[in-house]
Amino acid sequence: MIKRALISVSDKRGIVDFAKELETLGIGIISTGGTAELLQKNGIKVTGISEITGFPECLDGRVKTLHPKVHAGLLAMRDNPEHMKELSELGIEPIDMVVVNLYPFKQTILKEGVTLEEAIENIDIGGPTMLRAAAKNYRDVVVIVDPRDYGPVLEEIRKTGDVSAKTRLYLCYKVFEHTSHYDALIQQYMRSQLDEEFFPETLTLTFEKVQDMRYGENPHQKAVFYREVGNISGWLTQAEQLHGKELSFNNINDANGALELLKEFDEPAVVAVKHANPCGVGTGSDIYEAFMNAYEADKVSIFGGIVAANREIDSKTAEEMSKIFLEIVVAPSFSPEALEILKKKKNLRILSLPAIAEKSVKGYDMKKVGGGLLLQEKDDIVYDESDIKVVTKRKPTEEELRTMKFAMKVVKHVKSNAIVLAIPNRTIGIGCGQMNRITAARIAIEAGGDLCKGAVMASDAFFPFPDCVEAAYKAGVTAIIQPGGSIRDQESIDACDKYGIAMVFTGVRHFKH
Repeated sequence: MIKRALISVSDKRGIVDFAKELETLGIGIISTGGTAELLQKNGIKVTGISEITGFPECLDGRVKTLHPKVHAGLLAMRDNPEHMKELSELGIEPIDMVVVNLYPFKQTILKEGVTLEEAIENIDIGGPTMLRAAAKNYRDVVVIVDPRDYGPVLEEIRKTGDVSAKTRLYLCYKVFEHTSHYDALIQQYMRSQLDEEFFPETLTLTFEKVQDMRYGENPHQKAVFYREVGNISGWLTQAEQLHGKELSFNNINDANGALELLKEFDEPAVVAVKHANPCGVGTGSDIYEAFMNAYEADKVSIFGGIVAANREIDSKTAEEMSKIFLEIVVAPSFSPEALEILKKKKNLRILSLPAIAEKSVKGYDMKKVGGGLLLQEKDDIVYDESDIKVVTKRKPTEEELRTMKFAMKVVKHVKSNAIVLAIPNRTIGIGCGQMNRITAARIAIEAGGDLCKGAVMASDAFFPFPDCVEAAYKAGVTAIIQPGGSIRDQESIDACDKYGIAMVFTGVRHFKH
C-alpha cells in the first residue's frame, strides 16, 4: 500500500497533475526545493524534506536528501520484522514511492560555451542515490524516473489500490537504465576535458533512440536507430525528412556511407551509393555537372540508389534526378522549384541536412564481433601530399595527379579489395569487396569499357603481383596510385616502366572491411 511519496524533479512536465492525483488518492507528498514550491503554488499540500530529516538544506542545495531518515525509509524491507522494528525505534516512517528525475546534465553540456564548472554543478548526487535506493527495494517502493509512466501507474493504483509486481520490476529497470545513461554522459564529458585521447580499460557507451525501424537488413530482423549524445552535426541524426517513406535500416546505412565519402570533397560533389558501396562519384563546377558526372559513372547501378550532394539542389538538377528511380536524395537544401519536382516522386525520401559539408570530428569506428567489440580510430586521412613518391620513369601529368587524388578519395570508401578507375571529375569503374585484387581490377575495367583509355587507377592496398598493372595497360590506363609496401613492388614498377605507365606510392593503406 502506498502511503507516502517523495517527489523531486528537474523535468516538471506533468508533475502537478500527477501530484494532485496522488493527493486525491490519499497519498502524502514529501518534496524539495523548486518542486515543493511549484506543488504548493498549485494548492497541493507538501511536507518539506527538512521537516522529515530535521536538518536544513545546505551547501547551496548540494545536500538535501542525503539523510538516514530518507534512505532508511526507502531501503527498509517491509516484510523484515527487524527492519520495521528499527524504523519504529528510530522514529522513521517508510517512503513508498519516489518520483525523481535528475539535474539536466545533458542539456547543460550541450549549451554553447559551457564551462567545466557549470557542468560539474549539474551533476546530481542526491537524485541518483535516492533512485538507486528505491530501485534496490523495488518490491516495497514504487520508483518513477520517466514522466511517461505517471499515467500507467495512476491507472493501476485507481484499479487495484497498488502497483503490480511486474510494473514495479519494469520501473526498477528503467531507473538503472536512466542512471547508467546519466553516468555514461558524465564520464564521456569528463574524458573530453582531458588533453589526450586514449582507449580506456573499460568502455561505457550511451546512445539515445531515434526510432524503431520497420525491420533490419532483412524483414525477419528487428532493428532500431540510435544516436550519439552531443553537438554532432552533419550526419543523418540531424537530417530533416521533407518527403517520402520512412527511412529503413539499409537506407540509413547506405546514406551514412554516402555522407562519409561526400565529406572528402570541398568542390561541388555528388555521391551515389548502392548496397554500402559507391557506384558513381562526380564533381563539377556546379551541382548539376557533379550529378551528371555521378550518373554517367554507372547508369545501371544508380537505379534504386542513394544520392548525396554537398550543394543546394536546383530545379535543373532535380529534373534529371526525377528521371530515374532513387531511394534517397540528401543535400544541404533544395530550391522551392526543385522540391516541387522531386515531391512528385511519391516514395522518394528527401532529406535536408544543412551542415552536410562539415568534416568528420575525431572519433572512433566500432565493429561488433561475437562476444566483444573492436574499436579503432577513424580513417581520417587520404594521404599526405609531401609523402607521395613517383616510383616510375614516367611522371604523372598535373591532370593525372588531380584525378589520382580524386580516385584515392573514392577507393578509401570502397569495401576491400578495392580498385577505382577515374577520369577527370568522375569515376568510370569500381571493383569492390573481392577476395583478390585482380578480380576487383577486372570488374572496374569491365565497367569502364572504352573510357579506360587515358584513365587512372587507384588501389586501396599494394599490388602483391604485377597482374593489375598488366590488366591496366591492356585497358589503356595511363597512371596508377597505390600505397606500395609489397615485397614485390619492384615487379609492378618494372611493368609500369615497360608500358609507360606512371605510378605513385602514397604510403597509406585504406582497407575497409
